[in-house]
Amino acid sequence: MKTKFNGFLTLLLAFVVQITFAQEKTISGTVTEESGALPGVSVLVKGTTSGQETDFDGKYTIRAKTGDVLVFRYLGYKTVERTVGAANTINVKLEQESNVLDEVVVVGYGSISKAKVSTALTQLNAGTIENRPNGNLVQTLAGQVAGLDISISSGQPGANALVQLRGVNSINGNTEPLFLIDGIPVDEDNFRSINQNEIESITVLKDAGATAIYGSRGANGVIVIKTRTGKKNTPLSVNVNSIMSFSQFPNDKYNLMNSQQYATIERQRGLGLGAGLAVAISYPSNGGPLTDAQIAALPNGDWAKEFLRVGLTSNHTVTLSSGGENSNQFTSLGYFEQEGVLRVSDLKRFNFRNNINGGSDKFKYGTSVSLNYSTNNTPTSVGSSGLNQNPFFGANSALPYLLPEEKPTSQELADNLIFGYSPYMIQDKLFNDLALQEELKIIASVNASYNITKNLVASVNTGVDYESISSTSTRDPEGFNALYFNAANPGYSDQSDYRGAAFNTTTSLIYNIEFGKHSINAGLYSEYFKAFLRSFGFRSNGLNPKTFFPGDDAGFIGDNADDDLFVDTVSAERLDAGLLSYFGTVDYDFDSTFGLSATIRRDASYRFASTNRWGTFYSVSARLNLEKFDFIKNSAFNSLKLRGSYGTSGNQSISGGSYWTSPDLAFDFFSTGVGYDGQQTIGLSQLGNDTLKWETVAQANIGVDFGVWNNRLRGSFDYYRKKTTDLFQSLPVSAITGTTAISANTGSLHNNGFDIELAYDLVKNENLRVTINTVANFNENYLADLPAEVDETTGEVQIIGIGRNGGPIFERFDVRYAGVNPANGNELFLDRNGNLTETPNPDTDRVWSGLNTTPEAQGSFGINIDYKGFFIQTQFNYVLGVDQLDFDYDNFMDQGAISQFNLSSDMLRSWTPTNRITDVPSIQPGGNVGSFSSNRFLADKDHLRLRFASIGYSLPQDVLKKASLSKLRIFANGENLFTFTKFRGFDAASRTSGREYPTPVIYSIGLEIGF
Repeated sequence: MKTKFNGFLTLLLAFVVQITFAQEKTISGTVTEESGALPGVSVLVKGTTSGQETDFDGKYTIRAKTGDVLVFRYLGYKTVERTVGAANTINVKLEQESNVLDEVVVVGYGSISKAKVSTALTQLNAGTIENRPNGNLVQTLAGQVAGLDISISSGQPGANALVQLRGVNSINGNTEPLFLIDGIPVDEDNFRSINQNEIESITVLKDAGATAIYGSRGANGVIVIKTRTGKKNTPLSVNVNSIMSFSQFPNDKYNLMNSQQYATIERQRGLGLGAGLAVAISYPSNGGPLTDAQIAALPNGDWAKEFLRVGLTSNHTVTLSSGGENSNQFTSLGYFEQEGVLRVSDLKRFNFRNNINGGSDKFKYGTSVSLNYSTNNTPTSVGSSGLNQNPFFGANSALPYLLPEEKPTSQELADNLIFGYSPYMIQDKLFNDLALQEELKIIASVNASYNITKNLVASVNTGVDYESISSTSTRDPEGFNALYFNAANPGYSDQSDYRGAAFNTTTSLIYNIEFGKHSINAGLYSEYFKAFLRSFGFRSNGLNPKTFFPGDDAGFIGDNADDDLFVDTVSAERLDAGLLSYFGTVDYDFDSTFGLSATIRRDASYRFASTNRWGTFYSVSARLNLEKFDFIKNSAFNSLKLRGSYGTSGNQSISGGSYWTSPDLAFDFFSTGVGYDGQQTIGLSQLGNDTLKWETVAQANIGVDFGVWNNRLRGSFDYYRKKTTDLFQSLPVSAITGTTAISANTGSLHNNGFDIELAYDLVKNENLRVTINTVANFNENYLADLPAEVDETTGEVQIIGIGRNGGPIFERFDVRYAGVNPANGNELFLDRNGNLTETPNPDTDRVWSGLNTTPEAQGSFGINIDYKGFFIQTQFNYVLGVDQLDFDYDNFMDQGAISQFNLSSDMLRSWTPTNRITDVPSIQPGGNVGSFSSNRFLADKDHLRLRFASIGYSLPQDVLKKASLSKLRIFANGENLFTFTKFRGFDAASRTSGREYPTPVIYSIGLEIGF
């Protein structure tokens, strides 16, 4: 009986299994579009988390049951659903959306279909941002957005970059855009702690129609950063990115001398080797000029190797994302370590991010938490003229016959203060002093929305940007600088702690209604911003070298009451800042064909007196989607949208800097001092101006977005006119008040120009895609209404150092250099009237040149190639119209530096009685060389640079499935690979004056794996 029962159960089990397998089967097929196979299409079983992506040939395989619905999705194409029937093959052809601009973009305080955007903006996706070896996220944006000028001032790992959009909007005020991360304003000067592999998109809002909603913080544009999130109904996905990079110091064209060349020019001046050196020189002659044999025998020191290196960077990120029916999450862990090309300089960073989103049709919520810790060794005095301080002076200006390994002792250096010893002094400082910053940065936000009714939604978004920075800077008590400058109390330790927190809360009530072909979206908002700064620091003067360790007090020496040599100093600061805003928006749309938007905002700022605290800003914008009209539908245009906007936005950061800069210029202040006979006195320290107010930027913009020939050619054109009024400047006042100037709003500044963004698919078929792209900006900048009288000499309304009415901001005002006098080797110049002279008058012979450091044109172009998993990407950046004095070349051509610092070999062709026709003046003393400041070393910094190049391979889906992987990509990148320019210096893209930390050349290899 038992045997029969077991047999019956076996038959029943086999029957059930057979039915189950009969219900679920393997479905395969190919997804195509008009030009061929479509890789990367999401294929999902509706209502489940089961899904796949098509491979490079558009093929997919998925398990499903009869009656299941397969959903095919791909950005820019219409979603298709197919029901599983008896067939095991389902092929699908996707159609592009009628408008290539139907992707969703972030605008203002929300998001909208790009087809309905009536303002000027550019959105970058993660593919153009991630896997770049830059310590600062902002550096990655260079050349990717029309009109966005990113000037990188230093190659120090994590260094800040100056960001300006559509020209310079202020003379003294902040000129950088407002940065938002997940809706929370953040410090625009500190991105060294942010992991760019966490970023999903970056949207740059350019015109007043997009920025007026940000009121007093939107004058310079707005950059909206959105971090990654999980996706609904998706299984756990794990991605690992690992990149190794190598950085090297860029080449220059200064043609610095070797030892043989240098000794030759010393002999030409009648000098011996290293005239004046006493300790480090152990060569044949230390007095008169050397013989040819002695010159030939001189060694060459490798000072570049002593101060510089090939810097290594490792960048590792692990991300986890998943989602269910009602919630999703994204988690990221990152570690970044970068060595600078300057020895000692580095950046180490740890990142953690967690984003959670969820809710129901009625209530939605989201949280975003980013925890970041970094340490940054930043050698001091970079860019300075300190001959005993700047490490790049040591690397490039050391006398070539000095050897790094023959360094005198610190005491010998202090006893023999000779300029030629500068590289040894800098050696001593770089490797023994310390300049370290440790930062904890937290960016966190919470948002929630509730559908009060079908049409009415209430929401709130609140967040904080918190920074805690501990700085330690020490001077070695046994180093040259301590022994020479502070021998009685050698060495010091500076330590400080800075805590800054900026809180921002936005609440809104949004009403949507549709009736027929009409739709209206109206919103009311309030925003409150409050920031706090607390800092404390001290300097301990005098350190005991036997017990001192940086950051510890073991080596601190207590004060001696007899001489007060070891008196310590302390500092503290407590500052608050705040803004209160109310604003509203209205958006109207008719049948996705015509749209009209308006914004008005009232802001109150802590920077201004109560009588002038509130400001009002507004904008209006409109669009017309011409592709909806019959006469366009049958043309080559897939999309064609005209748009225009006009509005105002403000700049309450009128003297630049951070939230804490110039918070009280509207008020009078008095300070305590020492007066007659050492008595305590009180005097006027600041004469306030209670009429101070915002700088206001009014901007008009007209643009067109289009897609042609099935969107193979797509892009946008924009023309803008901007005018900044009420510029913040110093206005002269009578000295009877105890001061000679008062802060005031006066003058205007104009920026007019074009933005162009284009992309064209040269080839687009099943196996090969070739796309070329370009962005460009052309900008004219000029001043007006300056608070000055007409200058009698020039006939211009001008302020030296700022510019003149009708001229560009910070226009150069120089004596013009005219070459070398063949008769005597002196420098020649032009006076105001164009006549040659050897003795120009700096007061009357300078002229306005029309030149400055603001680009007249800039942009990029590149090509992307994909062939069966292989890919190549390039980005060439260019800048035109930047002119700047080359202080490095000026120093390398200084005849007064002979026998002290290295020089350019160009000086070997200097004027002599037998070499009269030359471009290099005489190096002999007694002439006028170097006596007059002129534009002799004014450099043209126009350049074309291969900013980024990448090559790699992505494994096909069929191979990945066998290995249980979702992604495997290997790649090699290069940054700043080569530059075409007339500029002879280290970095044509830098706007710094000289002896700076240039942007390095970087080579990377990387691996990306998905599970």
